[in-house]
Amino acid sequence: MQRAIELSLENMRSNKGGPFGAVVVKDGRIVGEGSNQVLATNDPSAHAEVVAIREACRKLQSFQLTGCEIYSSCEPCPMCMGLIYWSRPECVYYGNTASDAARVGFDDDFIYHELAKPAQNRSLKMTQMMREQALAAFRLWADKPDKIQY
Repeated sequence: MQRAIELSLENMRSNKGGPFGAVVVKDGRIVGEGSNQVLATNDPSAHAEVVAIREACRKLQSFQLTGCEIYSSCEPCPMCMGLIYWSRPECVYYGNTASDAARVGFDDDFIYHELAKPAQNRSLKMTQMMREQALAAFRLWADKPDKIQY
């Protein structure tokens, strides 16, 4: 956790992004680390956890973080939580809470509330279209004998 906090502080000193840092640990050693790079890269997905998970997966040559722990300087946002669940680490440790983040202007609570609503009731207009055509890829996946589940 100390390294995740150091990364968040270094990021603030370098003015490259928000006050967030994260590390992925396996067998007691850091295999991925990252700080928020949203402003530096103009990439809204470049959160500290995303950067750290991408690095860890590259190093481990796996899309799953089995046996790993994630340390984040702040409770992960909805996007990062989705990625964390998909990467399947053993556990997550965090420093600041989502409420702490909201108090300094990072209000993820809005997204959590939006995701709980039916698609048609969200503030972002969402319209389903061409479902039958889109289902063709799912049918191929369902019939694929050598697929790797994830």
